[in-house]
Amino acid sequence: MRVLNIDELKLEKELIIESIVKGSVFIHPTDTIYGIGCNAQNSSSVRKVRKLKGRAANPFSVIAPSLEWINGNCIVTKEGEEWIDKLPGPYTLIFKLKSDCVAKEVNPGLKTLGIRIPNHWISNLVAEAEVPVVTTSVNKSNEDYMTSLEDLDHGIKSGIEFALYEGKKEGKPSKIIDLTENVRIIER
Repeated sequence: MRVLNIDELKLEKELIIESIVKGSVFIHPTDTIYGIGCNAQNSSSVRKVRKLKGRAANPFSVIAPSLEWINGNCIVTKEGEEWIDKLPGPYTLIFKLKSDCVAKEVNPGLKTLGIRIPNHWISNLVAEAEVPVVTTSVNKSNEDYMTSLEDLDHGIKSGIEFALYEGKKEGKPSKIIDLTENVRIIER
């Protein structure tokens, strides 16, 4: 696994974006915690993330490449618009989908999708890649999430192409807002 800091990322940005679009599985920072991600439209990459995490069926969230992407692919209610106005931020907004905009492995059997636009430079990278990117905590299911490379699970590390790393993160996972029916805030 190759580890890149922000300066190295700037030097190799085009190569990193191309790698993401082609399906690399990688670790990325957000405004909350580190995530493991890949192009959410690449089925084999999403299956690889599932295998690394040991997570058979629970849906993954994605970092959306833009607000336009959200509006083009999700059913956004009036309440949903109010939450979108709070982006970027530490929220995962769950919307009903109006199109098959991600691989079926992202949200198996569901017609909903968790969407993030973190208040972090990773959102700009995803916007430049112009694809939604899976974002799920870096950990095996039901284990503690990664706060630094020192506590990265060895099994996960062996399946990652690269890590975008900015040091220890002390955050907590994003707040989940279910906007599929009525507004429901899910604490975790």
